[in-house]
Amino acid sequence: MAPRSKKKPVWIVEKERQRSAGAAETVWLFGLHAVRDALENPMRDRIRLMVTKNANDKLVDSIIKSGMEAEVFDSRKFHPPIDAQSVHQGAALEVKPLDWGNMSSVCAPRNDKQARVVVLDRVTDPHNVGAILRSAEVFGARAVIATARNSAPETGALAKTASGALERQPYLRVRNLATSLQSLRDMGYYVVGMDGTATSSIDDAVAINGSGPMAIVLGAEGPGLRELTKETCDELVKIEYAADFGSLNVSNATAIALYAAKPR
Repeated sequence: MAPRSKKKPVWIVEKERQRSAGAAETVWLFGLHAVRDALENPMRDRIRLMVTKNANDKLVDSIIKSGMEAEVFDSRKFHPPIDAQSVHQGAALEVKPLDWGNMSSVCAPRNDKQARVVVLDRVTDPHNVGAILRSAEVFGARAVIATARNSAPETGALAKTASGALERQPYLRVRNLATSLQSLRDMGYYVVGMDGTATSSIDDAVAINGSGPMAIVLGAEGPGLRELTKETCDELVKIEYAADFGSLNVSNATAIALYAAKPR
């Protein structure tokens, strides 16, 4: 008699279900810049391309390069499965989310002794994250890291705001932010948390510790960094401001902090 097969534990079944669901997840990108860069990204798994005749003419080189066959519509009959208010410019592309690999392989300093990474604590607005990805690319950050939950996922709105940076700038999602910050510290990163109540400035931190790898941690507007996140940072710093009260959008704060921390 053949032995009875053992039933898988519930937690294993759930993990496999989540992995399967994640593999099946797709995202609709829209807008000429976002679609063009996704078509030209060899890492991107592309599924379906919908364009108007006008957009097809503008994207023809990228479409040929991608090897895709576009579905071309008259502009009056162009109804991709995205929000009706989205500024799609006549182009929509269904894709699978990018897989950049794990944090250790992407963020390991290697020969880049002044590596920079951006870490986001519960930043949920896709427009903010898209703008942050653009700044991270401009200033050469190794990656933008956010939590798998309570942070902006890869969406069409995020991709459009990123204006192509999503295809080139690693955007990593981690399960536990505090654990990931400790891992960055173990790799040699000096971890600074941006906090308006801090006594030291980002300039002070860079002057003393900027010759090595640095991780810049920013929280959502309003609540800011969580207490555990603050405790895991090596130091809390702020951006100096001229008035009695200073407040910046998180994407603007990221750009300024990255500029201040750029390798000398």
